[in-house]
Amino acid sequence: MQPGANDVHTDLLIIGAGPTGLYAAYYGGFRGMSVAVMDSLPEPGGQVTAMYPEKMIFDVAGFPSVKGQTLTDALVEQAGQFDPTYLLGQRAEELEHTDDEVVVRTERGLVVHAKAVLVTAGIGMFTPRPLPGAEIWEGRGLRYFVPKLSELEGKDVLIVGGGDSAFDWAMSLEPLCTSVTLIHRRPKFRAHEGSVTKVLGSSCTVMTPYEVAEIRGEGYVQAVEVFDNSTDERTVLEVQEVVAALGFVADLGPIAKWGIELRRRHILVDSAMRTNLRRVFAAGDITEYDGKVRLIATGFGEAATAVNNAAVVIDPDAHVFPGHSSDVK
Repeated sequence: MQPGANDVHTDLLIIGAGPTGLYAAYYGGFRGMSVAVMDSLPEPGGQVTAMYPEKMIFDVAGFPSVKGQTLTDALVEQAGQFDPTYLLGQRAEELEHTDDEVVVRTERGLVVHAKAVLVTAGIGMFTPRPLPGAEIWEGRGLRYFVPKLSELEGKDVLIVGGGDSAFDWAMSLEPLCTSVTLIHRRPKFRAHEGSVTKVLGSSCTVMTPYEVAEIRGEGYVQAVEVFDNSTDERTVLEVQEVVAALGFVADLGPIAKWGIELRRRHILVDSAMRTNLRRVFAAGDITEYDGKVRLIATGFGEAATAVNNAAVVIDPDAHVFPGHSSDVK
């Protein structure tokens, strides 16, 4: 990779502008580093902004509940006091690792020279699992996530799925919609027990073991026929919106070709968030180690650990522990 007029030079390049990456941008600035944040999406926030900006998040320390977009905005503001450079709409394509720096080229030809790289790319590139046989209804009442809850206000909504996203949408939409029905093909759910209990105690209707047989309507969803897969009993639900919360297919994309050691599409790291490549760290949902728990809260701690250990790689005279922020004058 030859240097060019459009090259970017920085101490720390963060690949992934989700919550973990944004907090890492703050921490890198706090440690006195110049920081660049790269993401293939056109705005910061990662999956939170792209998929559920208005959904309430309940497991971030210090917030009994916080909207996804509110959390993103606060993280951007927190990082902003150190003026990170945002390289948005840029997908990291190639990585060249040397003893002195890491050079990353994007698919649009931008070249970034960094003294250290921190990969916080979440689940990588993600696409929703489709509702079988329902493709023609996409954009006509069938959706896979809800960027704006107000779009469904006053409507009858069917949610398909049994995971955390399905139950999160049910809790968020229940106060706004005329009715919310959730169906799942199994009697047991993958969602957090607390979320399941809350939805079961609400006005939402929960039906198991039910699946979608057919979506009906004149140009737009007007009804959905569902069936009990143990008895084949059929029920027609009059709904105007279907939210298919069936999960997402993750793809690491070009990252998988960089020579980073992986386990089941996740990056293996040690206790300092180091990968097998010198000067390359990782944090957040993309990482893997024994006992890993994939939470936003976990990602924040990993980001701080990664940045503080990267500080010593960037400047051998630095210390891993920076002192407490409350002691800084």
